[in-house]
Amino acid sequence: MLTMKLGIIADYRAESFDKAARQGLEFLEFCVNVGVPAATFTALVPELKAASERTGVGVASIGRWGPDRIAKDGSINEEELNAAYALIDACQELGCPVFVSGCNYVEELTYYENITAAINLFTVLIEYGKARGVSIATYNCHWNNFIVDDTAWKLIHGHLPELGIKYDPSHARYAGQDYLKEIVDWGSRIKHVHIKGSVIVDGKRFDDPPAGLDQTDWGTFMSVLYGVGYQGGLSIEPHSHTWMGELGDKGVQYTIGYFNRLLLRG
Repeated sequence: MLTMKLGIIADYRAESFDKAARQGLEFLEFCVNVGVPAATFTALVPELKAASERTGVGVASIGRWGPDRIAKDGSINEEELNAAYALIDACQELGCPVFVSGCNYVEELTYYENITAAINLFTVLIEYGKARGVSIATYNCHWNNFIVDDTAWKLIHGHLPELGIKYDPSHARYAGQDYLKEIVDWGSRIKHVHIKGSVIVDGKRFDDPPAGLDQTDWGTFMSVLYGVGYQGGLSIEPHSHTWMGELGDKGVQYTIGYFNRLLLRG
């Protein structure tokens, strides 16, 4: 039987593991995004590792969203490359199987040059991760990242067979793309999945409510994941300015119950 795990994006602190354990979740995901020095996170790794071992809650993904990884001349930004290396090292230490990254588009370069620069970047990251037992995946979020659709995937992932995808259906929905077809076509490359609700009203993004209280066809989504043999993490991403505080906590609990049923857990 195919096995998927349910977890959540969380603050990087020991208490997050305890809360996840109380909620019956199996893993945490950490996002060390642009503006946060990688050293801020890596300094916490011993504490996080101890909490993971104590609670039995793993770490399924560490990612970095938003930075300029490619300079205007097409070269790799060494500062961000070193940040990625440090976070991949943290993945190895925490037993985390996936590091997630994007790649910015440089307007001064042609599309071909941007594709070439991205391939160069991910070739380096894949080799570094491989030596540490960590897979590299691109995110399909548009935050300073152009690797978000079939066109880019065919060129970049088509050239790099070991490069995975971190998939979030909300980004496809807001961009007018067919998220179910994308999973069918690229399911074998998906390494990690974000579970975030999305609501479109009058053709515009309205809110990102808890998954299960939105317009995404999560039942069919899960059927397709089963169909393509996906066995990775499903990571709940609280992402709404409405669902916060006590309401947000209730929304997360709703999503946990909803997805446990989709995972055939009764």
